[in-house]
Amino acid sequence: MFQGVFTALITPFARDGKIDEQALRKLVDFQIDGGIDGLVPVGTTGESPTLSPEETEQVIRVVIEQAAGRVPVIAGTGSNCTDKAIHMTEIAKAAGATASLQVAPYYNKPTGEGFFRHFTAIADAVDLPIVVYNIPGRAGKNIENPIMLRLAEHKNIVAVKEASGSIAQMMDLIAKKPKDFNVLSGDDNMTFPLMCLGGTGVVSVASNIVPDRMKQLTRAALEGDWDRARKLHYDLLPLFKGIFLETNPIPIKAGMAMKGFVEEVYRLPMCPLSQENRKALTGILKQLNIL
Repeated sequence: MFQGVFTALITPFARDGKIDEQALRKLVDFQIDGGIDGLVPVGTTGESPTLSPEETEQVIRVVIEQAAGRVPVIAGTGSNCTDKAIHMTEIAKAAGATASLQVAPYYNKPTGEGFFRHFTAIADAVDLPIVVYNIPGRAGKNIENPIMLRLAEHKNIVAVKEASGSIAQMMDLIAKKPKDFNVLSGDDNMTFPLMCLGGTGVVSVASNIVPDRMKQLTRAALEGDWDRARKLHYDLLPLFKGIFLETNPIPIKAGMAMKGFVEEVYRLPMCPLSQENRKALTGILKQLNIL
């Protein structure tokens, strides 16, 4: 199930600051028409920290309704509070989510054993496949491989979105993981090297704006067409860098607004792209014939 490109969806807001359901439904269709393998609403790219529980439920429900079974929906229901993560995962399951994305508890900085108990508690409480999200740059702590391998033994913990940035860590995990446990890249620019090592795809920010090209890259890699995958990787590398000129999701949302998909509205503390970086991003999008 967890192979290919899964889009970490942005959350569109209307000018009044509310969820723009119409724009969200159009985004879902654009992604599916572009060939993506799954949707991941309400993750970091979806500005999850500033959505209320009701808004989180709303976004998940709308995405599931609009996807209408055409692709899997991996709902972002993680939290640094285990009880809250369980509650939101129960809601996502009831709404029809295919799986849940569970971020490493942020700010708390749990021990390895704390990580293990947190994810295991969620997996025990809700019978829904779980993708663990290892993102030490945001969470403040890395989920080390010995803990991840223990988690991979649980029947409901089926994959990891790996954004440690460490090729050595990813390589070691892939070498030792169970056969049915998938390793997905959490960084677009690491997709190609990780898939070369045995990873199965990416939870992608870039695919918000180029779903078809990210699908081509992951398909080529899964088919072992490494020359084509490598070319697509380097063709898209300027975009991978451009969408992180500032904190995600600021640049990708700016790019999507330039394309007319959404209003360029953020929730504080996210704020609009600086003029200097806007100029740089515009240049990249034009260079790649996206604008």
